[in-house]
Amino acid sequence: MARKVGIDRTAVTEAAVRVVDEHGFEALSLSAVATDLGIRPPSLYAHVDGLAGVRRLVAQEGATRLSHALVQSAGTATGRDALFAFMAAYRSFAHRHPGLYEASQRDVPAPDDDPELASVLGEPVRLAADELGAMGVPADRHIDTIRAVRAALHGWVELEQADGFGLPDDVDASFDAMCDLLIAGIEAHSG
Repeated sequence: MARKVGIDRTAVTEAAVRVVDEHGFEALSLSAVATDLGIRPPSLYAHVDGLAGVRRLVAQEGATRLSHALVQSAGTATGRDALFAFMAAYRSFAHRHPGLYEASQRDVPAPDDDPELASVLGEPVRLAADELGAMGVPADRHIDTIRAVRAALHGWVELEQADGFGLPDDVDASFDAMCDLLIAGIEAHSG
């Protein structure tokens, strides 16, 4: 059977992104991607190494797009305003691309196991370190601070996606308050 015209690794990646963003990461399968592309699942093997290959593509695409959103977030802002924009961009990305976000947070390989993927998945962390450095946070405090910020943001996103904020208070205002608290803590811890 001849290959369907226009199907390449990029098309497979985009189809997989559509699947995870519309149906969730757990719905990602060769069958779902093939259906999206209008081909039979065995045809995907010409472009990827099975489901593991598709998951790798989606994780890489998720981290790449998240990194791009984070880079674009600050604009001309500096200091606490830039870090606040960074945090808001993280949340916004997870809202716009829930499945892609989830894919970028799962199964992070050790650098020796898959150096290319580990590097791409680590880019948001490096960008966070840049923001902290610009705020004057000493390099020896970056890892602890990044872990705290990432845990807060990821936890927020997970709760929000699970409709875990049931009280009638404005969730956006609460997110802003959390960011303000984190930034104040970072500034106090860095001094």
